[in-house]
Amino acid sequence: MDIFELMKKMGHEQVIFNYDKETGLRAIIAIHDTTLGHACGGSRMVNYASMEDALKDAMKLSKAMTYKCAAADEDKGGGKGVIWGDPKKDKKEAYLRAYGRFIEMLKGRFVTGAADLNLHETDSSIMGKESRYILARPKEEGSSGNTGAITAYGVYVGLRACAKFLWGNENLRGKKIAVQGLGAVGEPLLEHLKEGGLEVTATDINEKTLQSLQTKYGYKAVKPEEIYEVDCDIFSPSAVGGILNDKTIPKLKCKIVAGCANNQLEDEERHGRMLHERSILYVPDYVINAGGVIQAIDEEQGYHSERVRRKTERIYDRLLLIFETAKREKILPLEAANRYAEMRVREIHKMRRLYVPE
Repeated sequence: MDIFELMKKMGHEQVIFNYDKETGLRAIIAIHDTTLGHACGGSRMVNYASMEDALKDAMKLSKAMTYKCAAADEDKGGGKGVIWGDPKKDKKEAYLRAYGRFIEMLKGRFVTGAADLNLHETDSSIMGKESRYILARPKEEGSSGNTGAITAYGVYVGLRACAKFLWGNENLRGKKIAVQGLGAVGEPLLEHLKEGGLEVTATDINEKTLQSLQTKYGYKAVKPEEIYEVDCDIFSPSAVGGILNDKTIPKLKCKIVAGCANNQLEDEERHGRMLHERSILYVPDYVINAGGVIQAIDEEQGYHSERVRRKTERIYDRLLLIFETAKREKILPLEAANRYAEMRVREIHKMRRLYVPE
């Protein structure tokens, strides 16, 4: 694998490999594009099958963060931290603090928070003992806390926009939705779905979580492999990425794909086109799930919950604009979203070439 060629192809500025011999920490920090500002993005911990898998995840997610920040009208670039380890065995204090030290070494070029797979605000608290650049720590530490709730709210706002565009009415009452994953974002999403009167079918790889939340929210539970074939209006991927592919897309029985997960399409161009050919509206994941990064970025300037909520609600109008642009120009919604994000980066790049004396 030629990493430099991969960086050139994907547009990355830096890919940093980090290893701590005392704890065994292995982590990759990918910084994609900092035209709009310093890189911002979450950190996750996954027991990857190989270094190549970890690298691919870091680079793909960091690029998505550039687009997510740009499309959300935030002046930040895209970055991502991935820790290659077993969360059940390796996630100890010294291990997390070692990762925090590597974040600190970048002196704010990359700002992160543990609001991703297998890492939570308590982990951010531990990392934060070693770095000033760790966000989304517990609220009692003066931070904004977990970003799952605001991400879920943004997804629900986005679902209403989808309904408005596709059916002419944003009211979701009586619509059927299949939710894949009931973690930090999937669970709070259930509350909005319940209030909105949707009929929910859900699954999660954790049987205990699935049954416990079923008692609380009253949804129909199915096995993980069955969720793709649920007859529904909306399929909502809210767990891991890359789940929409050649095998799963033909199984779908929905009109909309919209969820919390990042990088839902295994191959953006191929599988985005496959969904379109099946008359399924694919909602660009980095647009609809931007609530979390909006909260994290707001924390840098002094967290204000109402301001974050207002900015997250703009997802509604942003998606309608993307859908209408795609319809008018006969392109995919993902292409319309990408054009908008790339335009922002391009225009700000031109502006910042002008010298401004300090």
